[in-house]
Amino acid sequence: MAIERTLSILKPDALQSGVVGKILTKFEESGLKPVAMRMLQLTQPEAEGFYAVHRERPFFKSLVAYMTSGPVIVQVLEGENAVAKNREVMGATNPANAADGTIRKLFAKSIEANSVHGSDSAENARTEIAYFFSQTELVKYDWARK
Repeated sequence: MAIERTLSILKPDALQSGVVGKILTKFEESGLKPVAMRMLQLTQPEAEGFYAVHRERPFFKSLVAYMTSGPVIVQVLEGENAVAKNREVMGATNPANAADGTIRKLFAKSIEANSVHGSDSAENARTEIAYFFSQTELVKYDWARK
């Protein structure tokens, strides 16, 4: 299996609900370790740039408004098949369709306020990681999972 990196964002609803620790634990328990992490308040231009691929979609303005409504945590997760593993741990975009035990089933409030974002491909992961982090901010370390 390939060791990959993927971008993960804990959205404003996750921070406002006080479930950051629980979400980070779900990632670590699934074999994904954080190798970069930052809390920030996205500006409108930053959110519009990050979600530019959705610019023509009807939900774009609402998504940008939501993502700038409060602080977020952006992080890079590393592990075996990290992109697919992260998407599995997050669950379906619509929390009503998410599998039991997934982050979105447990913590999301709606399709938009669904607690987390994750890259959908290895190629997008590289682009998304570079949007928020320089290579010098990505660390390497060994960890002993229990």
